[in-house]
Amino acid sequence: MVPMANQETDATLPEATLSDPTAVDPFADPPATAAPLIVRRPWHRRILRRLAKGAATAFVTLTMLSVPYNAYTAGRVSPPPGLSYVMADGIRTRYEQWGTTGSPIVLVHGAFEDSDTWSDLAAVLAHDHRVYALDLTGSGYSARVAPYTTQHMAAQLSGLVTALGIDHPILVGHSSGAAVAAEAVLDSPATYSGLMFLDGDALPIPSPGVTWLLGPLRTSALRLVLRSDWAIRSIYAAQCGPACPRLDKAGIDRFRRPYQVAGAEEGLWSTLDGIGGPGLPASRLAGLTQSCLPKAVTFGAEDSVFAPSTPYNVATQIGAPPPTIIPGAHHLSLVSHPTAVAAAVEELATRTESAKAAC
Repeated sequence: MVPMANQETDATLPEATLSDPTAVDPFADPPATAAPLIVRRPWHRRILRRLAKGAATAFVTLTMLSVPYNAYTAGRVSPPPGLSYVMADGIRTRYEQWGTTGSPIVLVHGAFEDSDTWSDLAAVLAHDHRVYALDLTGSGYSARVAPYTTQHMAAQLSGLVTALGIDHPILVGHSSGAAVAAEAVLDSPATYSGLMFLDGDALPIPSPGVTWLLGPLRTSALRLVLRSDWAIRSIYAAQCGPACPRLDKAGIDRFRRPYQVAGAEEGLWSTLDGIGGPGLPASRLAGLTQSCLPKAVTFGAEDSVFAPSTPYNVATQIGAPPPTIIPGAHHLSLVSHPTAVAAAVEELATRTESAKAAC
Protein backbone atom coordinates (compact mmCIF):
# COMPACT_ATOMS: atom_id res chain seq x y z
CA MET A 1 0.00 0.00 0.00
CA VAL A 2 1.41 3.41 -1.05
CA PRO A 3 1.54 6.06 1.70
CA MET A 4 -0.97 8.88 1.31
CA ALA A 5 1.73 11.58 1.67
CA ASN A 6 3.44 10.42 -1.50
CA GLN A 7 0.19 10.35 -3.32
CA GLU A 8 -0.51 13.92 -2.32
CA THR A 9 2.97 15.02 -3.36
CA ASP A 10 2.72 13.32 -6.68
CA ALA A 11 -0.68 14.81 -7.20
CA THR A 12 0.71 18.32 -6.83
CA LEU A 13 3.39 17.82 -9.50
CA PRO A 14 2.64 19.21 -12.93
CA GLU A 15 1.73 16.59 -15.51
CA ALA A 16 4.73 17.56 -17.64
CA THR A 17 7.04 16.72 -14.77
CA LEU A 18 5.61 13.29 -14.32
CA SER A 19 5.71 12.45 -17.99
CA ASP A 20 9.04 14.17 -18.93
CA PRO A 21 12.12 12.84 -17.08
CA THR A 22 14.23 15.74 -18.36
CA ALA A 23 12.01 18.44 -16.86
CA VAL A 24 13.27 20.41 -13.89
CA ASP A 25 11.82 19.46 -10.58
CA PRO A 26 10.73 22.71 -8.91
CA PHE A 27 11.01 21.07 -5.49
CA ALA A 28 14.50 19.66 -6.04
CA ASP A 29 17.55 21.19 -4.32
CA PRO A 30 19.54 23.54 -6.62
CA PRO A 31 22.63 21.93 -8.18
CA ALA A 32 25.94 22.58 -6.43
CA THR A 33 28.04 25.39 -7.99
CA ALA A 34 31.68 24.45 -8.86
CA ALA A 35 34.38 26.52 -7.14
CA PRO A 36 36.03 29.05 -9.53
CA LEU A 37 39.42 27.93 -10.92
CA ILE A 38 42.25 30.27 -9.79
CA VAL A 39 45.20 30.37 -12.21
CA ARG A 40 48.44 31.54 -10.55
CA ARG A 41 51.66 32.56 -12.27
CA PRO A 42 54.60 30.17 -11.80
CA TRP A 43 56.51 30.91 -8.62
CA HIS A 44 59.66 32.00 -10.45
CA ARG A 45 57.70 34.54 -12.50
CA ARG A 46 56.18 35.98 -9.33
CA ILE A 47 59.65 36.34 -7.78
CA LEU A 48 61.07 37.94 -10.92
CA ARG A 49 58.15 40.36 -11.03
CA ARG A 50 58.74 41.40 -7.43
CA LEU A 51 62.46 41.77 -8.03
CA ALA A 52 61.80 43.94 -11.09
CA LYS A 53 59.48 46.16 -9.11
CA GLY A 54 62.05 46.43 -6.33
CA ALA A 55 64.84 47.26 -8.77
CA ALA A 56 62.74 49.91 -10.48
CA THR A 57 61.87 51.49 -7.13
CA ALA A 58 65.52 51.43 -6.05
CA PHE A 59 66.64 52.93 -9.38
CA VAL A 60 64.18 55.82 -9.12
CA THR A 61 65.07 56.43 -5.48
CA LEU A 62 68.82 56.39 -6.10
CA THR A 63 68.44 58.63 -9.14
CA MET A 64 66.53 61.18 -7.05
CA LEU A 65 69.23 61.04 -4.37
CA SER A 66 72.05 61.32 -6.90
CA VAL A 67 70.91 64.71 -8.17
CA PRO A 68 71.62 66.63 -4.94
CA TYR A 69 74.78 64.53 -4.36
CA ASN A 70 76.12 65.47 -7.79
CA ALA A 71 75.35 69.13 -7.12
CA TYR A 72 77.17 68.93 -3.78
CA THR A 73 80.27 67.31 -5.36
CA ALA A 74 80.29 69.37 -8.57
CA GLY A 75 83.44 71.31 -7.69
CA ARG A 76 86.35 70.67 -10.06
CA VAL A 77 90.08 70.78 -9.33
CA SER A 78 92.92 72.34 -11.28
CA PRO A 79 95.78 70.35 -12.83
CA PRO A 80 98.97 70.26 -10.75
CA PRO A 81 101.29 73.22 -11.33
CA GLY A 82 104.42 72.95 -13.45
CA LEU A 83 103.14 70.57 -16.13
CA SER A 84 104.54 70.70 -19.68
CA TYR A 85 102.25 71.13 -22.69
CA VAL A 86 102.58 71.23 -26.47
CA MET A 87 100.05 71.57 -29.26
CA ALA A 88 99.81 68.17 -30.98
CA ASP A 89 97.46 67.89 -33.94
CA GLY A 90 95.51 70.83 -32.55
CA ILE A 91 95.18 69.35 -29.05
CA ARG A 92 96.80 70.96 -26.02
CA THR A 93 98.74 67.93 -24.91
CA ARG A 94 100.42 67.33 -21.61
CA TYR A 95 103.68 65.39 -21.87
CA GLU A 96 106.66 64.35 -19.76
CA GLN A 97 110.31 63.84 -20.64
CA TRP A 98 113.11 61.87 -18.99
CA GLY A 99 116.78 61.62 -19.99
CA THR A 100 118.85 63.85 -22.24
CA THR A 101 120.88 61.47 -24.43
CA GLY A 102 120.41 58.31 -26.42
CA SER A 103 117.83 57.12 -28.93
CA PRO A 104 114.26 58.30 -28.36
CA ILE A 105 111.38 56.24 -26.96
CA VAL A 106 107.76 57.40 -26.75
CA LEU A 107 105.47 55.69 -24.22
CA VAL A 108 101.71 55.46 -24.91
CA HIS A 109 99.46 54.71 -21.95
CA GLY A 110 96.32 52.56 -21.89
CA ALA A 111 92.78 53.12 -20.66
CA PHE A 112 92.35 54.76 -17.24
CA GLU A 113 96.05 55.67 -17.25
CA ASP A 114 98.15 58.71 -18.11
CA SER A 115 101.81 59.63 -18.53
CA ASP A 116 102.42 59.35 -14.78
CA THR A 117 101.82 55.60 -15.06
CA TRP A 118 105.18 55.30 -16.82
CA SER A 119 107.31 57.07 -14.20
CA ASP A 120 109.08 53.96 -12.82
CA LEU A 121 109.87 52.44 -16.23
CA ALA A 122 110.83 55.80 -17.73
CA ALA A 123 113.36 56.39 -14.96
CA VAL A 124 115.11 53.12 -15.84
CA LEU A 125 115.05 53.74 -19.60
CA ALA A 126 116.33 57.31 -19.14
CA HIS A 127 119.80 56.01 -18.27
CA ASP A 128 120.42 55.37 -21.98
CA HIS A 129 117.53 57.02 -23.83
CA ARG A 130 115.49 60.14 -24.24
CA VAL A 131 112.05 59.09 -23.05
CA TYR A 132 108.72 60.83 -23.65
CA ALA A 133 105.15 60.12 -22.56
CA LEU A 134 101.93 61.96 -23.31
CA ASP A 135 98.39 62.14 -21.99
CA LEU A 136 96.08 61.03 -24.78
CA THR A 137 93.00 63.20 -25.21
CA GLY A 138 90.29 62.01 -22.85
CA SER A 139 92.88 61.09 -20.21
CA GLY A 140 95.19 62.83 -17.77
CA TYR A 141 95.55 66.59 -18.18
CA SER A 142 95.44 66.98 -21.94
CA ALA A 143 92.52 68.90 -23.41
CA ARG A 144 89.39 66.83 -24.01
CA VAL A 145 88.75 66.96 -27.73
CA ALA A 146 86.28 64.57 -29.35
CA PRO A 147 86.00 62.21 -31.12
CA TYR A 148 87.82 59.81 -28.81
CA THR A 149 88.71 57.33 -31.53
CA THR A 150 91.89 55.34 -32.07
CA GLN A 151 92.64 57.32 -35.22
CA HIS A 152 92.19 60.65 -33.45
CA MET A 153 94.55 59.63 -30.65
CA ALA A 154 97.12 58.28 -33.12
CA ALA A 155 97.08 61.62 -34.93
CA GLN A 156 97.69 63.34 -31.59
CA LEU A 157 100.63 60.99 -30.93
CA SER A 158 102.23 61.69 -34.29
CA GLY A 159 101.54 65.37 -33.77
CA LEU A 160 103.50 65.25 -30.51
CA VAL A 161 106.44 63.56 -32.25
CA THR A 162 106.44 66.27 -34.90
CA ALA A 163 105.97 69.17 -32.49
CA LEU A 164 108.85 68.06 -30.24
CA GLY A 165 111.10 67.13 -33.15
CA ILE A 166 111.54 63.53 -31.97
CA ASP A 167 113.51 61.66 -34.63
CA HIS A 168 112.31 58.12 -35.40
CA PRO A 169 111.36 57.02 -31.89
CA ILE A 170 110.44 53.54 -30.72
CA LEU A 171 106.80 53.37 -29.65
CA VAL A 172 105.80 51.35 -26.58
CA GLY A 173 102.04 51.03 -26.15
CA HIS A 174 100.59 49.63 -22.94
CA SER A 175 97.25 47.78 -22.92
CA SER A 176 94.83 49.66 -25.21
CA GLY A 177 97.65 52.13 -25.93
CA ALA A 178 99.07 49.40 -28.16
CA ALA A 179 96.23 50.12 -30.61
CA VAL A 180 97.07 53.84 -30.70
CA ALA A 181 100.77 53.09 -31.26
CA ALA A 182 99.95 50.54 -33.96
CA GLU A 183 97.66 52.95 -35.80
CA ALA A 184 100.36 55.65 -35.70
CA VAL A 185 102.87 53.24 -37.24
CA LEU A 186 100.42 52.04 -39.89
CA ASP A 187 99.47 55.58 -40.78
CA SER A 188 103.02 56.97 -40.80
CA PRO A 189 105.56 54.12 -40.85
CA ALA A 190 108.52 56.32 -41.85
CA THR A 191 108.13 58.34 -38.62
CA TYR A 192 109.00 55.47 -36.27
CA SER A 193 111.80 52.95 -35.80
CA GLY A 194 110.20 50.23 -33.65
CA LEU A 195 106.97 49.11 -31.99
CA MET A 196 106.24 47.20 -28.77
CA PHE A 197 102.90 45.86 -27.55
CA LEU A 198 103.10 45.79 -23.74
CA ASP A 199 100.29 43.90 -21.96
CA GLY A 200 97.94 44.62 -24.86
CA ASP A 201 96.55 43.00 -28.00
CA ALA A 202 95.35 46.24 -29.70
CA LEU A 203 91.97 44.70 -30.51
CA PRO A 204 88.77 46.70 -29.94
CA ILE A 205 87.33 47.04 -26.43
CA PRO A 206 83.54 46.60 -26.65
CA SER A 207 81.54 49.68 -25.83
CA PRO A 208 78.66 49.37 -23.35
CA GLY A 209 77.02 52.16 -25.32
CA VAL A 210 74.34 52.70 -22.70
CA THR A 211 75.94 54.46 -19.73
CA TRP A 212 73.72 57.43 -20.59
CA LEU A 213 70.74 55.31 -19.48
CA LEU A 214 72.04 55.54 -15.94
CA GLY A 215 71.66 59.31 -16.04
CA PRO A 216 73.05 61.06 -12.98
CA LEU A 217 73.69 57.70 -11.30
CA ARG A 218 76.82 57.08 -13.38
CA THR A 219 78.32 60.38 -12.22
CA SER A 220 77.49 59.60 -8.59
CA ALA A 221 79.03 56.13 -8.86
CA LEU A 222 82.24 57.51 -10.38
CA ARG A 223 82.59 60.19 -7.75
CA LEU A 224 81.93 57.75 -4.91
CA VAL A 225 84.68 55.47 -6.20
CA LEU A 226 87.11 58.36 -6.62
CA ARG A 227 86.43 59.62 -3.10
CA SER A 228 87.24 56.20 -1.64
CA ASP A 229 90.91 55.46 -0.95
CA TRP A 230 89.97 51.83 -0.39
CA ALA A 231 88.30 51.52 -3.82
CA ILE A 232 91.27 53.05 -5.64
CA ARG A 233 93.74 50.83 -3.79
CA SER A 234 91.62 47.76 -4.57
CA ILE A 235 91.46 48.51 -8.30
CA TYR A 236 95.19 49.19 -8.40
CA ALA A 237 96.06 46.02 -6.46
CA ALA A 238 93.86 43.85 -8.70
CA GLN A 239 95.61 45.11 -11.85
CA CYS A 240 99.13 45.38 -10.49
CA GLY A 241 99.44 42.28 -8.31
CA PRO A 242 101.34 41.61 -5.09
CA ALA A 243 104.69 42.75 -6.52
CA CYS A 244 103.51 46.37 -6.63
CA PRO A 245 104.05 48.68 -3.67
CA ARG A 246 100.93 49.80 -1.79
CA LEU A 247 99.62 53.13 -3.00
CA ASP A 248 100.36 56.00 -0.64
CA LYS A 249 98.34 59.22 -0.45
CA ALA A 250 100.33 60.79 -3.29
CA GLY A 251 99.76 57.73 -5.47
CA ILE A 252 96.03 57.80 -4.79
CA ASP A 253 95.90 61.49 -5.71
CA ARG A 254 97.77 60.80 -8.97
CA PHE A 255 95.01 58.34 -9.90
CA ARG A 256 92.08 60.44 -8.65
CA ARG A 257 92.92 63.97 -9.73
CA PRO A 258 92.78 63.61 -13.54
CA TYR A 259 89.12 62.58 -13.26
CA GLN A 260 88.27 65.64 -11.21
CA VAL A 261 89.39 68.31 -13.68
CA ALA A 262 86.90 70.14 -15.86
CA GLY A 263 85.63 68.04 -18.77
CA ALA A 264 87.03 64.74 -17.48
CA GLU A 265 83.70 63.09 -16.75
CA GLU A 266 82.17 64.11 -20.06
CA GLY A 267 85.24 62.79 -21.90
CA LEU A 268 85.01 59.47 -20.05
CA TRP A 269 81.31 58.95 -20.84
CA SER A 270 81.85 59.94 -24.46
CA THR A 271 84.68 57.42 -24.80
CA LEU A 272 82.79 54.58 -23.13
CA ASP A 273 79.60 55.15 -25.11
CA GLY A 274 81.49 55.78 -28.34
CA ILE A 275 84.27 53.20 -28.73
CA GLY A 276 84.66 51.59 -25.31
CA GLY A 277 88.41 51.94 -25.63
CA PRO A 278 91.06 52.25 -28.35
CA GLY A 279 91.29 49.23 -30.61
CA LEU A 280 91.84 48.10 -34.20
CA PRO A 281 90.22 45.28 -36.17
CA ALA A 282 92.39 42.25 -36.79
CA SER A 283 92.43 43.01 -40.50
CA ARG A 284 94.02 46.39 -39.81
CA LEU A 285 96.59 44.95 -37.40
CA ALA A 286 97.59 42.36 -40.01
CA GLY A 287 99.09 45.23 -42.00
CA LEU A 288 101.95 45.30 -39.50
CA THR A 289 103.23 42.00 -40.87
CA GLN A 290 104.05 43.81 -44.12
CA SER A 291 106.25 46.34 -42.33
CA CYS A 292 109.98 45.80 -41.91
CA LEU A 293 109.79 47.84 -38.70
CA PRO A 294 111.12 45.76 -35.75
CA LYS A 295 108.30 44.72 -33.44
CA ALA A 296 108.09 43.14 -30.00
CA VAL A 297 105.42 41.74 -27.68
CA THR A 298 105.81 41.70 -23.88
CA PHE A 299 103.29 40.44 -21.32
CA GLY A 300 103.13 39.68 -17.63
CA ALA A 301 102.82 35.96 -16.96
CA GLU A 302 99.99 36.57 -14.49
CA ASP A 303 98.02 39.05 -16.60
CA SER A 304 94.37 38.20 -15.81
CA VAL A 305 93.02 40.50 -18.53
CA PHE A 306 94.16 38.14 -21.29
CA ALA A 307 94.33 34.40 -21.87
CA PRO A 308 97.75 32.75 -21.55
CA SER A 309 97.82 32.18 -25.31
CA THR A 310 97.23 35.86 -26.16
CA PRO A 311 100.89 37.00 -26.23
CA TYR A 312 101.77 34.27 -28.74
CA ASN A 313 98.74 35.00 -30.90
CA VAL A 314 99.55 38.72 -30.91
CA ALA A 315 103.17 38.12 -31.90
CA THR A 316 102.03 36.00 -34.84
CA GLN A 317 99.37 38.51 -35.82
CA ILE A 318 101.74 41.48 -36.09
CA GLY A 319 104.81 39.64 -37.36
CA ALA A 320 106.88 39.88 -34.17
CA PRO A 321 109.32 37.34 -32.70
CA PRO A 322 108.06 35.09 -29.88
CA PRO A 323 106.84 37.21 -26.96
CA THR A 324 108.74 38.08 -23.80
CA ILE A 325 106.86 36.77 -20.75
CA ILE A 326 107.72 38.37 -17.41
CA PRO A 327 107.30 35.94 -14.48
CA GLY A 328 105.14 37.22 -11.63
CA ALA A 329 103.94 40.31 -13.49
CA HIS A 330 100.24 41.11 -13.83
CA HIS A 331 98.60 43.66 -16.15
CA LEU A 332 100.70 46.58 -14.91
CA SER A 333 104.09 45.04 -15.60
CA LEU A 334 105.51 48.52 -16.25
CA VAL A 335 104.87 49.33 -12.57
CA SER A 336 105.60 45.99 -10.89
CA HIS A 337 108.62 44.95 -13.01
CA PRO A 338 110.10 48.07 -14.64
CA THR A 339 113.60 46.59 -14.92
CA ALA A 340 112.39 43.49 -16.76
CA VAL A 341 110.24 45.58 -19.12
CA ALA A 342 113.18 47.95 -19.72
CA ALA A 343 115.35 44.98 -20.69
CA ALA A 344 112.76 43.95 -23.29
CA VAL A 345 112.68 47.50 -24.66
CA GLU A 346 116.48 47.54 -24.84
CA GLU A 347 116.41 44.31 -26.86
CA LEU A 348 114.00 45.95 -29.31
CA ALA A 349 116.19 49.06 -29.47
CA THR A 350 119.17 46.90 -30.41
CA ARG A 351 117.19 45.35 -33.26
CA THR A 352 116.05 48.75 -34.53
CA GLU A 353 119.66 49.86 -34.91
CA SER A 354 120.50 46.90 -37.13
CA ALA A 355 117.26 47.28 -39.11
CA LYS A 356 117.75 50.95 -40.02
CA ALA A 357 119.53 50.15 -43.26
CA ALA A 358 116.89 47.63 -44.31
CA CYS A 359 113.97 49.91 -43.50
